Amino acid sequence: MNPIVTIIALVVGIILGSFGYLLLAKRKKEDASSAAEEIKKEAQAKAKEIILEAKDSALREKEETKRELSAFRKRMEAAEFRLAKKEELLDKKTEENDKRKTELEAKVSEVKKIREQVETLKGEQMKKLQEVASLSKEQAREVLLKMVEEESRAELVQKIKAMEENTKEEADKKAQNIIAQAIQKYSAEVTTESTVTLVDLPSDEIKGRIIGREGRNINAFEKATGIDVIVDDTPESIIISGFDLIRRYVAKLALEKLIADGRIHPSRIEEAVAKAQESVNQMMKEFGEKAVYETGVTGLNPNLIKLLGRLRFRTSYGQNVLKHSIEVAFLASALASEIGANEATCKKAGLLHDIGKAVDHEIEGPHALIGRDIAKKFGLSDAIVHCIEAHHEDVPQVTVEAMLVQSADAISSSRPGARRESIDAYIKRLRELENIAASFKGVQKSFAIQAGREVRVIVEPEEIDDLAAVKLANSIAKKIEQDLDYPGQIKVNVVRETRAIDFAK
Repeated sequence: MNPIVTIIALVVGIILGSFGYLLLAKRKKEDASSAAEEIKKEAQAKAKEIILEAKDSALREKEETKRELSAFRKRMEAAEFRLAKKEELLDKKTEENDKRKTELEAKVSEVKKIREQVETLKGEQMKKLQEVASLSKEQAREVLLKMVEEESRAELVQKIKAMEENTKEEADKKAQNIIAQAIQKYSAEVTTESTVTLVDLPSDEIKGRIIGREGRNINAFEKATGIDVIVDDTPESIIISGFDLIRRYVAKLALEKLIADGRIHPSRIEEAVAKAQESVNQMMKEFGEKAVYETGVTGLNPNLIKLLGRLRFRTSYGQNVLKHSIEVAFLASALASEIGANEATCKKAGLLHDIGKAVDHEIEGPHALIGRDIAKKFGLSDAIVHCIEAHHEDVPQVTVEAMLVQSADAISSSRPGARRESIDAYIKRLRELENIAASFKGVQKSFAIQAGREVRVIVEPEEIDDLAAVKLANSIAKKIEQDLDYPGQIKVNVVRETRAIDFAK
C-alpha cells in the first residue's frame, strides 16, 4: 500500500477518533450536567425540608421557652409576693419587739426606782430603829427575825404537831401490823435466869462435910469455882450464888458429884471441878449445835458454834442470851419476810448478833464491835458483819437487814417478863432518868413512870412555849440515849399547862 494513503487514512482515523471522542465527551458532559442538575434539585428539596423542620423546631423551642419563661415569671412574682408579706410581718414584729423593749426598759427603770426607794426607806428605818433602840445592825436583824418567828410560831407549832400526829399514826399502824404478824410466827417461853442455884442434899449431915474442918473444904471449893456457897438453915439444901452462869453450873455439877461420891476434901474438889468443866465445855458445844439446828442456820464454823453455845451460860438483865439470840433470829426473819428483805441474812445475823457477849469479859470494848471482829475472823459475809456491829448503833446502819435485826433485838428484850434487874439498879435507873429530864432549863418537875418506860416532864409555861416544848422533848430524848443504858425504849412526854384561877366571893 502506498504510504501516503496510509498516512492519510491514519490522519482521517485520528480526526474521526477525535471527533467521536469529542461527541462522547459532550454526551458525558451533558449526562453529568443533567445528573448534577437532578442532584442539585434533590439537594435543594432536602435543604428546604431541613430548613422547614429547623424552623418548626425553632418555633416549638421558642414557644416552650416562652411558656417556661412565663411560668418562671409567675413563680418569681409569687416568691416576691411572699417575701413582701414576710417583710411586712417582720416589720410588724420588729415594731412590736421595739415596743416591748421600750416597755421593759421602762419597767426596769421603774423597778430600779422602787428598789432605790425601798433601800432608802430600809436605811431610814434601820437608822430610826438604831436611834430608838440603840441597837446595831446585827441586833436589829435579830429583833426583826424574832418578831417574824413570834408571828409564825403558833402556825408552825400546829403544822409540826399535825405532821407528827399523822406520821405517827401511819407509822404506828404499819409497825404494829408488821410486828404483830412477825410475833405470831414465833412464840417463846417467858422466863428469866436467877443469880442463885439451889442444890438438894440427901440429908443435913452432908453440910458439915461440905464445910470441912475450919471451913477448908468450902474455901477450897469457892476458890476452885469462883462461886459463893451459902450454907444456912434451909433444910436439905444449900445455895450456890454468882453472876457467872458457867462457873455456877460447873460448881453445881462438881458439888453434885462430890455429894454422890461422899469423899469431900481439897484434892478431890479440884478433880471434881476439872471434870465438871470438861462436861460444861461439851454442853456448850451441844447447846450451840442445838441452836443452829433449831433456827435452820447453816455454814457456821464448829468453833463459832461452840462460842454460840457459850451464850447459854450468859444473861442480860436476867434474860438468857442464847434463848434471846434464837428468838431474835426468828423475829428478824419474820420481819424480813413481811417487808421483802433478805430472810437468810436476818436469821443468821439475829442468831449471832450478841456473839460478842461470849467473850466480852475477856476483851475490852462494846460487845457489838467484839462480835463484828469475831464474825470477820470466821469469814461471815459483810452484810451479816454489818448487822452485828450496828445492832446497838455503835456503827451507823446502812442496810434494811441491820435495822430489822435491831428491831427484833428490841422486841425480844422489851417484851413482858423477858428481863429482870435488881431493885437497886432499877431505882438507880429511874433516878438517873428523872435527873436527866430535870437538868434542862424551864423544867419544873419530872417523873419516871411505867417502870421507867416513860418520863413525864412538867415545864414552866412562862419560860417554855409550844415550839420550845417540842424542841425540849427531842433534846431530852437525845440526852437519855447518850447518857443512860436501858432496855427497850423510853417515851419522853413534855407537859405544858397554863391555868387561870379566880374566886367568886
